[in-house]
Amino acid sequence: MALFGFKEWKMVCDVIERGEQIIILRKGGISEGKLGFQWLHDAFFLFPTYFHEQAAQLRPGAVLDAAPLPETEPDVVSIRLFAEIVETRRLTDLDAALALEPLHVWNRQVVEERFQWGDAPGLSLALIRPYRLAQPWDLTQRASFGGCRSWLGLPANEGLSPDWRETMVPILPETRIQEVRDAVDALAGASAS
Repeated sequence: MALFGFKEWKMVCDVIERGEQIIILRKGGISEGKLGFQWLHDAFFLFPTYFHEQAAQLRPGAVLDAAPLPETEPDVVSIRLFAEIVETRRLTDLDAALALEPLHVWNRQVVEERFQWGDAPGLSLALIRPYRLAQPWDLTQRASFGGCRSWLGLPANEGLSPDWRETMVPILPETRIQEVRDAVDALAGASAS
């Protein structure tokens, strides 16, 4: 079975793990290809990245741990989260994208910059159902994990517990996921497709 990782800032992964955010906004990386960013997989591991300037791009107070991040990616990547997509949307109205502020930790400037970047204004949104792995999956860092892209193939034979699916724990109850889904509908409404 192929396993996939979705690259996300470490600080955003921490917020998701605390149950404080279950939407992911994405514009896409330089290496996404001709079609740009796509939600390619319905389920994936959240692969934490340590881009050291990420704290400055989050809303003040969004991060509990103020410890500085390393300047480079660590030698071992510790994956703690798995996610299933509940719903995806394409946000094509900047005001609607900005209205989602209570549901994520990006600051306003990042939302605006990402929305306007590239040929077609807009952002992709995924509402996720996050799970915490019973044991972190530690992977040795490798060159194939690098680059400005969102998706990675992961080596299933390297240290992942065989019963990981049976032992992972939902971070939030379904009622909270539905509440966030309703909030996305109310805030982004018809501007999303």
